[in-house]
Amino acid sequence: MEPIRVLHVVTYMGRGGLETMIMNYYRHIDRAKVQFDFLVHRDFEADYNQEILNLGGKIYRLSRLNPFAKKYINELNQFFEEHSEYKIVHSHLDCMAGIPLKCAKRNGVPIRIAHAHSSNQTKDSKYLLKLMFKRNIKKNATDLFACAQDAGIWMFGCEQFHVMNNAIDTKAYIVNKKIGKEVRQELQIPEGAFVVGHVGRFAPPKNHKFIIRVFAEVLKEKTNAFLLLVGDGDLRGEAEALTVELGIQDNVIWAGMRSDVNRMLQVMDVFLFPSIYEGLPLSIIEAQAAGLPCLISDKVPIECRKTDLVSQFSLNDSLSVWKDAVIDAGKVIKRDTSREISDAGFDICQNAKWLKDFYLQKYQDVVERNRGDI
Repeated sequence: MEPIRVLHVVTYMGRGGLETMIMNYYRHIDRAKVQFDFLVHRDFEADYNQEILNLGGKIYRLSRLNPFAKKYINELNQFFEEHSEYKIVHSHLDCMAGIPLKCAKRNGVPIRIAHAHSSNQTKDSKYLLKLMFKRNIKKNATDLFACAQDAGIWMFGCEQFHVMNNAIDTKAYIVNKKIGKEVRQELQIPEGAFVVGHVGRFAPPKNHKFIIRVFAEVLKEKTNAFLLLVGDGDLRGEAEALTVELGIQDNVIWAGMRSDVNRMLQVMDVFLFPSIYEGLPLSIIEAQAAGLPCLISDKVPIECRKTDLVSQFSLNDSLSVWKDAVIDAGKVIKRDTSREISDAGFDICQNAKWLKDFYLQKYQDVVERNRGDI
């Protein structure tokens, strides 16, 4: 029997948290029964594209999402007309998730999942537009998913949704001093240096300028400190300029996009995550799995606290308060937390089985309904 094929609708499959979460599930799901395909909105080769193809997935491309462009809506409709094999569409476009689902509904796709990955949006020129479109999601979705309670309630305005955990392979993150030493050598970090780390795309919600300002205060007291920033994005240039302005550029390491985040975490002593808003960040789960003390803002859902390694502070607190917290957190001895993360429900093997069973049951329900109509 051929596996059922699930169409995931995304912007593109780069190494962001959302995309990495999907790939974690894709790698561990039973692909003899469920296969993932992707409908993307960019024409460049993204980081995960080749792995998707290697795993047996297909990648289809559309124009950039524009709900007011007749050309884009026509492309969507044409796609679903030509690909009637898809009975399950899983949309990851946050506030705009309902747009492809509306076209899928129009073309008879019976199972349409909207997935909330964030509990807010950047208040830019598109903010009001996004709020308008998120009101239409429930009209076009048959099922609602969210990465956390806060994200689901904000996105859908109700509590009738499934929480799909941002699960990880816990074994890949277990504290490993040998790997930590290797990474220090690779990044030319002196032995014994104090490393403050962050993993995240350089985008407004991640608050990189705040991270840099906090680190500048840390460096005044711990002159052997380094800031390790893993990720890339449009705002990286502004962040680099700020380090020069503060005179700390020699103590900041720009690791860029990495396929080995689990290794990067081994070199860190403290994980700093003062986001302006979040859903339930994958990187905080990863950092806890690596035994790292994590300092998060009061805008990050406390749901992400799966061990006693997470401490929460207000973005209204002074830089001095954050600086003291970072230095105090550096005294924590890292430990193996893999059992704690698994027990909290974030082991990828357990979660991939849940998702497989969900898809298969929904698909079987459709088959049974259609059989009854004959």
